[in-house]
Amino acid sequence: MTIVTLTTDLGRRDYYAGLIKGGLLSTGVALNIIDITHHIKTYDIVEASFVLGNVYQSFPKGSIHIVSVNNFDEGEKQFITMEHEGHFFIGPDNGIFTLMFEEMPKKIYAIPSKDKSTFPLTEIFAQAVAHISSEAPFKEIGKLVKKPVQRITLQAVISKSQIRGSVIHIDNYDNVILNIKKDLFLRMQAGRSFSLFFKRHDPIKSLSEQYSDVPVGDTLCLFNSADYLEIAINLGKAASLLGLAVDDTVQIDFHD
Repeated sequence: MTIVTLTTDLGRRDYYAGLIKGGLLSTGVALNIIDITHHIKTYDIVEASFVLGNVYQSFPKGSIHIVSVNNFDEGEKQFITMEHEGHFFIGPDNGIFTLMFEEMPKKIYAIPSKDKSTFPLTEIFAQAVAHISSEAPFKEIGKLVKKPVQRITLQAVISKSQIRGSVIHIDNYDNVILNIKKDLFLRMQAGRSFSLFFKRHDPIKSLSEQYSDVPVGDTLCLFNSADYLEIAINLGKAASLLGLAVDDTVQIDFHD
């Protein structure tokens, strides 16, 4: 049974996610459809790339991952598919995959569609999933895409004794996730002490392993399950209480 995951900004109030699922199941292929989320902020491909990019590897290789966010921002109804690290991906050609992967696959294919309706996703996704699940040659799924749409994500800026980063995600608990990964932090730290500055708050000067390492209501930083540096408040809402939002900047100074 083929695993198909869905990451969308369609929500659950309307019938759109149901249309996609119905179309997938109508192919006659035995599928195990998994909802990652339908609550990506509307049109937010950065959030979608962050969520799917941090979860797809937990699924078995051979899984098919559909992403449906900001589908037509380029004015053209082109959807693409690719294989990456043993997984298959299907989604709009709007730059979302360039945000998700450090290096894009060499071969990316456009999914042909005859559906001219305002919601062609049902046919597009079903057609692609049926082709991949049939184990037909992947290259026969459509024409090669020479220049997929590119998007550039903000990277942390480093110097000898400093990292300047930014907020890339606010999770459901109002924890603040930064674009600073654990390996970068530890490499830059090299055993030194540090101060994490944000807004006009007192800096955080130590790493926690768990939220409960500090008293309830206190601010902390730790590496989350995806190895991103996170600012949180034990049993509190960090983003709201600290006034932090996506794209806000932070600074880490390392002290010799």
